[in-house]
Amino acid sequence: MADAKITISPNGSLKVEGTVPLQDAEGNTIPTAEDRPYFLCRCGHSARKPFCDGAHKRVGFDGTLAG
Repeated sequence: MADAKITISPNGSLKVEGTVPLQDAEGNTIPTAEDRPYFLCRCGHSARKPFCDGAHKRVGFDGTLAG
């Protein structure tokens, strides 16, 4: 089993690597490609939610983290 790793892109998606199951609010599993990273939307504009489709570039998403 690969170690789980989540990387925050500065003004983009969350890159999820390793064995990290993805579930919706009701606990249903959302299928992801095995042994491949997947990218989750942070901007809220993706047409493929919860997955990123690159909409953050079009809308000028500012992913600055509050600190």
